[in-house]
Amino acid sequence: MMSLLPWIGFCTFVFVMLAVDLGIFHRTSHEVSIKEASIWSAVWIGLAMAFNTLIWLTMGADKATEFFAGYVIEKSLSVDNIFIFVLLFGAFKVAKEYQHRVLFWGIIGALLMRGLFIAGGISLLHLFHPIIYIFGAFLIFTGIKMLFTDQKEINFERHLAMRIVRKFFRVTPDYVDGKMTVIKDGKRYITPLLLVLIMVEVTDLIFAVDSIPAILAISHDPFIVFTSNVFAILGLRSLYFALAGAVQHFKYLSHSLSAILIFVGFKMLGSDFYHVPTSLSLLIIVTILLIGGFASWIHQRRHQ
Repeated sequence: MMSLLPWIGFCTFVFVMLAVDLGIFHRTSHEVSIKEASIWSAVWIGLAMAFNTLIWLTMGADKATEFFAGYVIEKSLSVDNIFIFVLLFGAFKVAKEYQHRVLFWGIIGALLMRGLFIAGGISLLHLFHPIIYIFGAFLIFTGIKMLFTDQKEINFERHLAMRIVRKFFRVTPDYVDGKMTVIKDGKRYITPLLLVLIMVEVTDLIFAVDSIPAILAISHDPFIVFTSNVFAILGLRSLYFALAGAVQHFKYLSHSLSAILIFVGFKMLGSDFYHVPTSLSLLIIVTILLIGGFASWIHQRRHQ
């Protein structure tokens, strides 16, 4: 059984980085520039690669490859979250100086949910191995469905979560200085900013249903699965601010993600008959992403 020391050390590192992020660099609400977001994106990617090197030195090359493959999968799938965030912030007209705060607290909730999902998924695989076929079939179904789903048609106001919240809570008509809740006439109200945060959490919950089975096809090691997930999530905020203005140009992003989910699904379905080496899985996933990126670049050049 793995020592608790790596878990304690990693969770302490995450807590310190989040405290530094919110308490020092984003103590006051401000609009995050592309330059600032790009620097933070580079910092998070650099930290992930440094951690990957540490895994290589302490746990071996196979575990390091699993971490990197899991990180690439989660990072690529998280780009789809960015597109949803763009639509969400636009639909609710969230001021740019408040977007980082929403994403920060959204990340906290996402970390807790991912931890529970990972623990549950790995436990199910150990207790009932055939569930791997259910995971695989679900990923294939999700990948095919993604090809025929138009995300631009999302109506957040009609979402079930929004209808439930509005039914049980009073909501202010406008934003109130970046606050999540306020007291008016002795009564507690929630603001539209909290509604947006709730939708961010719901969105991550939906994406976690896809991403956790996908990474479980790469590794069943709880530490590898959790840490690669966390690093991908921690870099999501800065990646959003760096790519928010350009994400609509990635025309074939959804096609690449669909292909990745379908590949991983078939990998899970055939895992008992043929083991696809992690290094080969990584190569295939990276190739799919490069093809999607190149095709999007060609499409953009032609339309320019």
